[in-house]
Amino acid sequence: MSEKLEKGLIQVYTGNGKGKSTAAFGLALRALGCGLDVVIIQFMKTGIDYGEIKALDIFKPKLTLLSFGRPGFISRTGATEQDIELAQQAMEKTTNIIQNRPVDLLILDEINNALYYQLLETKNVLNFLEQKPERTEIVLTGRHAPEEIIVKADLVTEMLEIKHPYKKGIRARKGIEY
Repeated sequence: MSEKLEKGLIQVYTGNGKGKSTAAFGLALRALGCGLDVVIIQFMKTGIDYGEIKALDIFKPKLTLLSFGRPGFISRTGATEQDIELAQQAMEKTTNIIQNRPVDLLILDEINNALYYQLLETKNVLNFLEQKPERTEIVLTGRHAPEEIIVKADLVTEMLEIKHPYKKGIRARKGIEY
């Protein structure tokens, strides 16, 4: 039997640099290694063909991973009704899970981007965070974390891009970037 968290905190991984989701998935791996129950909800991601999804599949049922997104990218002015609906479904599923089963670590992957693209309202996410169970750790990832979320968090890490191979024309590589 694992030793559960006495107090869960709120963490934010944000910034324009690479590694926000990767850091969260690393934390998930650490938590799983200690016997904690982990739920990852992906906003704006399809869950298809990502190396981390395939690797974490072996940890079921201690790990639940759900993806809510459509293929392709959106722009701030180009969000579709489908994008909004998928983000809202992700938030509803997140709320349902947290209310109906114990979760030690909850990762809301790319939720900051969903807020930036106005697929969700910041006030609703803040309300959700206010209702979090005492022993649940929550991690919010994605660029453009709203100031209100940063203020609410106990730990904020900003990934800063200093240099990136994309600028040399090197495309995303399977196993490294996805």
